Amino acid sequence: MFEYELHRIHHAELIREAAAERLAHEAARAAKGRRWGRKHAAEGRVNADQDRFARAA
Repeated sequence: MFEYELHRIHHAELIREAAAERLAHEAARAAKGRRWGRKHAAEGRVNADQDRFARAA
């Protein structure tokens, strides 16, 4: 019975470690996405004045 309890404790620890690692990877992906967004948002829109002028014939 003691070995079974040790097994259950070890199993629970592995599950917690996996969840923590998953969360860390998710946070890293989100940070990378924010960095990418800031890098490309600084350039601005290319066609910002597109609706100001009438089309040519």
